[in-house]
Amino acid sequence: MVVLKNILVTTDFSQPSMVALDYGRDLARSYGATLHVLHVVVNSALAYSPELGFATTTLPEDLENEARRQLDALITSDDRNTLRVVAEVESHPSAAAAIIDYAAAKKIDLIVVGTHGRSAITKFLMGSVAEKVVRAAPCPVLTVREHERDFLAPDALIRTGSAQG
Repeated sequence: MVVLKNILVTTDFSQPSMVALDYGRDLARSYGATLHVLHVVVNSALAYSPELGFATTTLPEDLENEARRQLDALITSDDRNTLRVVAEVESHPSAAAAIIDYAAAKKIDLIVVGTHGRSAITKFLMGSVAEKVVRAAPCPVLTVREHERDFLAPDALIRTGSAQG
């Protein structure tokens, strides 16, 4: 029997991560799990400022505040009540490392991450957060793409639920 107590959805506020959030919500409902939603503000100043002598500015703080505002807007009252959602914004030099560290620290059972489905050349040049998470995560990872194949049918679920009730 699969037991999922903590499900982590990562978001960069893109459309693929919104699809991942839909999957995460549905899985959390199905398993009675706590839903964790994490946004990582990639802050390269954390990695390089001591070596290069960068002075920190309020820009990273502004980015974190804006990310918190966006994250709060994504989380519904139903998410807070039914799914016991935990919404976090973290600042880190690497999004993938932050996700992996969070999953280990919070004993996450499943990570759901959206992927843009970029080409091999783009991944080579830019890297892929989803790919790095899949390779190093301490738990299973479900990757979803925006237009691949949707298993969730919210309208059908609502009609079915209301027809039975």
